[in-house]
Amino acid sequence: MPSEIKSDANKRVPLDRERLLRSAMAIADAEGNSALTIRSLAEELGVKPMAIYHHVANKEEILDGIIDMVFAEIDFPPTDTDWKTAMRHRAISARRTLARHHWAIPLMESRGNPGPATLRHHDAVIGSLRRAGFSIEMTAHAYSLLDSYIYGFALQEFVSLPFDKETAPEVAERMLAKSPTDRYPYLTELAIEHVLQPGYDYGNEFEYGLELILDGLYHVLHSG
Repeated sequence: MPSEIKSDANKRVPLDRERLLRSAMAIADAEGNSALTIRSLAEELGVKPMAIYHHVANKEEILDGIIDMVFAEIDFPPTDTDWKTAMRHRAISARRTLARHHWAIPLMESRGNPGPATLRHHDAVIGSLRRAGFSIEMTAHAYSLLDSYIYGFALQEFVSLPFDKETAPEVAERMLAKSPTDRYPYLTELAIEHVLQPGYDYGNEFEYGLELILDGLYHVLHSG
């Protein structure tokens, strides 16, 4: 007999692995990975903790499952365009996905049992680079470089939320008000001439850096 949960209409709804993982992701999205426990998941689903073990062995298996769900949300590099455009599309999609699932950033490459969506994604990215003419070694270098940048920027963006385009001017002004401008002349210059300018958005830095990386990879690919 499958485990069951109650719906709003007091009907018995079967508890399956997909429902369990979606609820686990919802907890992680709302409260972070540390809030996701067997007990908190059971409470979210309205079942006893032992019911969870009918579908997964432990929390690690849950994490494997929801990380695979995150990878499933990231677009593959398109196959109907050049490799730079394809890598740019995939990188932007990855950043947007990680913005929805900040808790996943440090876990994306840490799972010892990657799921099918994860493996399909890696294969698609590697294939895009190989078809473009990258050697196996350069493919490894390029993939590592791109993902280090994507994950690093996503993490930086998350911890820098007070500096988003809505609040950055106010935060910068408070910092300047508390600091002698002659003591930190370059920081003051950057704040006044850039951060405090209309339309500033830290997120715009992502595509600028991404273009530098892609241009560098293009140069390496065509310089040999």
